[in-house]
Amino acid sequence: MASPLQCSDKTSSMNVEAVLHMKAGLGETSYAKNSVIQVCNHIISVQFNSFFNSSTHAFLQKKAIDIVRSHLIDSAKQVYLSLSPERFTVADLGCSSGSNALIMVEDIIRNISKVCHSCGAPPPEFSVLLNDLPTNDFNTVFSLLPEFTGKLKTHNPSTMAFVSGVPGSFYGRLFPIRTVHLAYSFASLHWLSQVPPGLSDETNAAINKGKMFISSMSPPTVHAAYLWQFQRDFSMFLRSRAAEVVPGGRLVLFLLGRHNELFTDKSTTLVWDLLSDSLASLVSQGIVEQDMVDAYDVPFYAPSAREIEEEVSKEGSFVLDYVRTYEMSYGGGGNCDTMTEGRMMAMTARAVQESMVTHHFGEGIVEPLFEKYGELLARSMETGVIKSAHIGVVLVRS
Repeated sequence: MASPLQCSDKTSSMNVEAVLHMKAGLGETSYAKNSVIQVCNHIISVQFNSFFNSSTHAFLQKKAIDIVRSHLIDSAKQVYLSLSPERFTVADLGCSSGSNALIMVEDIIRNISKVCHSCGAPPPEFSVLLNDLPTNDFNTVFSLLPEFTGKLKTHNPSTMAFVSGVPGSFYGRLFPIRTVHLAYSFASLHWLSQVPPGLSDETNAAINKGKMFISSMSPPTVHAAYLWQFQRDFSMFLRSRAAEVVPGGRLVLFLLGRHNELFTDKSTTLVWDLLSDSLASLVSQGIVEQDMVDAYDVPFYAPSAREIEEEVSKEGSFVLDYVRTYEMSYGGGGNCDTMTEGRMMAMTARAVQESMVTHHFGEGIVEPLFEKYGELLARSMETGVIKSAHIGVVLVRS
């Protein structure tokens, strides 16, 4: 089979590096307000070996953070104990703009400081590198730094942490060679570097009409295009980190995935299908044209654990220490009615996707689109919980 790049394809108008960013600021629709929403937590369940879905990811981030936190802290302590560097460099790949950008860093620094205290040694100086795309709202992150450093000083007055913003795509080099001790990426690597090529036929007509992602109606060429793009991007990501992470350093990843090898697993495709259905509703109302909908595809891919393992093995610079798939579910009862749940899930999706939607369709579509999306999510939850998969990975630089 020819690679998608050898297929006839119209060039995507979306420059992901220039367009994709979480909703800036601190407003009601911002990512900072919607990335950690602690509502109806009693109805969120976590199980092993199943699935965690795309548009609900911001809504469930607090639970996901709790899952990955133990692996991240354990990795940080193991790297420090084995290397004992005077300067410990931590890199957050895809830090975004909410308070999440500093939560994990604070945990890492505090736990390494505890290890040092128990050993009677002074803590290292910490270099914190916060990376995201150039369009990210770094100002909101930097505005939180006084509070962040104040907490560290309260815990240990001798702690020295130097925080820097590093704009750029993590699908390429970001840091000097062999300088990073611990790098991690949380809820970011499911975003691709570009919309996959190969999503149109020889006449440049869309082959995935009416859908923005893989669906049960998508032809196999759509599956192949997305898989090819993931393999290309993830291998580039690993090669870049292999140059930057010191031998013995670690790379901790947590990303949206799927629980099996089926591209059309409903747990992965449902929320995208509902968003496509929301666009179809706007087409029927004359708000947006069908051709515009057909031309809209998202730079997203939810890999399986096997696909991740294969790329790690092919690249060869890291040893796979840990990989596991977690199931999460949302909806199905509790104190919140389904309409409230649906509306709040739509808000989290909007905080993540609004930049891409407005780039392609214009700003006028945003309010009716995500209002309809909230209704469809609520209707879906009336028939059962929405389940989804997140994959945790720990790699050691050999």
